[in-house]
Amino acid sequence: MKEIGKGFVPDKGTVCALGLFDGVHRGHRLVINTAIELAQDMGLYSAVWTFRTDTVTSKGHDGRVEMILTDDEKRKHFAALGVDLLYSPAFEELKDLSGEEFVRDILSDMLGCRAVVCGSDFRFGKGAAEDCESLKLLGRIYGIDVHICDKLRYKGEEVSSTIIRKYIRSGEIEKANELLGYIFGLRLKVEHGRQLGRTWNFPTINQHIPPGQILPKFGVYATRVMIDGEERCGVTNVGVKPTLKAHDAPLAETYILDFSGDLYGKEAEILLDKFIRPEKGFDSFDELRAQIAKDTQKVRLFYGVDDK
Repeated sequence: MKEIGKGFVPDKGTVCALGLFDGVHRGHRLVINTAIELAQDMGLYSAVWTFRTDTVTSKGHDGRVEMILTDDEKRKHFAALGVDLLYSPAFEELKDLSGEEFVRDILSDMLGCRAVVCGSDFRFGKGAAEDCESLKLLGRIYGIDVHICDKLRYKGEEVSSTIIRKYIRSGEIEKANELLGYIFGLRLKVEHGRQLGRTWNFPTINQHIPPGQILPKFGVYATRVMIDGEERCGVTNVGVKPTLKAHDAPLAETYILDFSGDLYGKEAEILLDKFIRPEKGFDSFDELRAQIAKDTQKVRLFYGVDDK
């Protein structure tokens, strides 16, 4: 997949999927796959137009931008789907364009769009003033076919980033994963912790969750840990470790079952499969250690992994 605006200009027309695609969930993939299929039928490039997620100013429930996926992760999803071209500018670069300027200057002149595909709630232009009907009208003026995908429903429920975020924040991670169509994860750098777990026979890795990343409900999860392409099972606590009173900023602390090794400085991806229990404080380290043992046993049963 090549990125437009980084030394590459399309040498033939495109069919472009339009949207923020902040989760690349089942509904987003319907839009993107439709664009890919149309491009193949028309002998054109398939393309995605999207803003860089970390520059978008819409806010979450607590005033933070809440990314389901980082921009790097979005790119990996687009590439895996088979997208040929990507144009992903910062929001500030285009936010003052009128609807017609966006269609004329970006879709027609820059991207060479012969057709575009978007969801029924797509909006564009300064202040998000224009909708799909405006896009159809402008498409006729500038020779761009416009294809609108209706909202997707999965197992009777509408697929939307808003609903997925609600499920992630409430710990209903299995529902979120169903609507995403993949397992929600956190890909973060492993950092040094206090290493108390090593003295309890539960050595853990610590990963701080940066501002802007959506926060799963604080608590313990059954997880799969991806390290250097290898998958292992883990027990992950997302939160602030209230018993230790050591952290204000949230982090993911993971005990990787039957693993020993130095992962400091590496990136590890933690895939959240099941919520086990909410985070809570304990009156003593002994109580905390006993609870970790219980959580670990539940995770072993969930994955069918014997205690070695």
